[in-house]
Amino acid sequence: MKKNLKMVIILTFLLFLYSSICAISYAQNISTDIANSVFRLHVIANSDSEEDQKLKYIVRDNLLKYMNSICENCETKEDAIAMVEKNKTTFEKIAMNTIKEEGYDYCVKINIGNFEFPTKDYGDISLPAGYYDALRVEIGEAKGRNWWCVMFPPLCFVDISSGVVPDESKELMKNSLSEEEFALVSNQSDNEIQFKFKLLEFFANNGLITAKK
Repeated sequence: MKKNLKMVIILTFLLFLYSSICAISYAQNISTDIANSVFRLHVIANSDSEEDQKLKYIVRDNLLKYMNSICENCETKEDAIAMVEKNKTTFEKIAMNTIKEEGYDYCVKINIGNFEFPTKDYGDISLPAGYYDALRVEIGEAKGRNWWCVMFPPLCFVDISSGVVPDESKELMKNSLSEEEFALVSNQSDNEIQFKFKLLEFFANNGLITAKK
């Protein structure tokens, strides 16, 4: 009897171990594929003061206006990153000029890299926590609250109050993801899809998966 109980415990443990490995592998692959399909913007304010937070949004708006003009015909994330790389100096000048026009003398640090992001909703699209390629803009001491969005596909201009992402933006994302991956980020009500998204969040938030390059 004890021998049979020991065997059951061993088999149960092995089944749990196998299931955990499969779940982590699934979450890792999905997280990486999603992260590889988007390019994000990350703006960090000098501080949390009302003035610095207001400045952050003005800088953001001017950068997005320029980004929209130069990336209008970008069809892939790689196209968008290449365009930003090519015009990185201009992005920096726009940020600096905006800061000066608003009466501040903060410095600006701009980097294109792979950074960690929390789970974030963009209208009816949700991106799980993880590491994403992004244009990071640090204003002054960069000790204030963050603001982030997706530059490609263009979700930065989503009217959050309406909760709807433009169809053309969804189409670009859908073309870059598998059917299941797109279902995960598009807030579908299917219980299985919701469970899988929560699984992604759990593993990412506990450092069990990364998509960092």
